[in-house]
Amino acid sequence: MPLDPNQLAHRIVQIATGQLPKPGEKNPAAQLLGHLGGLKGGPARAAALSKKRRSDIGKLAAKARWGK
Repeated sequence: MPLDPNQLAHRIVQIATGQLPKPGEKNPAAQLLGHLGGLKGGPARAAALSKKRRSDIGKLAAKARWGK
């Protein structure tokens, strides 16, 4: 948030009139696109990796999770 009182007042008016989203609100269209990309990303990455590399990544993850 701006420290200058005039800038802060301007920001409050923008939020109140709907010109800016309220803090914490997310754009539903952006959320949907991110979700769709996430659905594609994991399987695409797994298909691009060799079986040995996937195994190595899994071992590192298990070690990080349980090796403490």
